[in-house]
This record gives sequence, structure tokens and C-alpha cells, in this order.
Amino acid sequence: MQLPPTVTDRAFARLAEIGASDQGQGLRVAVEGGGCSGFQYDIRLDAPADDDLILEGHGQKVIVDRISLPFLTGATIDFVDELIGARFAINNPNASSSCGCGTSFSM
Repeated sequence: MQLPPTVTDRAFARLAEIGASDQGQGLRVAVEGGGCSGFQYDIRLDAPADDDLILEGHGQKVIVDRISLPFLTGATIDFVDELIGARFAINNPNASSSCGCGTSFSM
């Protein structure tokens, strides 16, 4: 059985700050082929589709498509505010390595 990703309170709070649900959207987290390590995350605001997994909290939604779900099993979706900038970040236990940009990984 695949464990869905978890979403931190910080990530849901940031979505509330930018008014994602007010626009009928959530944070879509998808995995695509490419990037400098083989796979890359596609993180953007989007409307949910019928077959998406929807994680809800604080009145906000994080959306994961069924194809990306196995790549995100047990991952944590967070919002970090660092010196290099603020961004949504994925802590993925399935990734064997990642690159410096934080959006590309290998398995």
C-alpha cells in the first residue's frame, strides 16, 4: 500500500496567504521525466481533475495526479523560507539523490 505524501502546516498556511482556494485552485505537485537527475517536480497552482488525489488542510488543497503518486509515497510537502528564497519543497525518501536546484532527483 502506498502512503500518500504529507503536507506541513507551513505549506497549507502559505497556500492560504496566496489565496489559492479563493481561486478554486490548489497546489499541484507532479513528477515528470527530465531535469538534471532524471526526474523533476512540477509544482504549480492548478484546478483538481476528477482522478487526482486531494490532500486538504486549513481550507486549502494539495493535488497529486495518480501517475505521480508512486514517486511521492511517504514524501513531505513543505514551504521553506531560506536565504536563497522562499519555495515549496519536497522531502522525498524515495529519491536516491537530488541536485542543487531542489527540483530534480533520481530514484
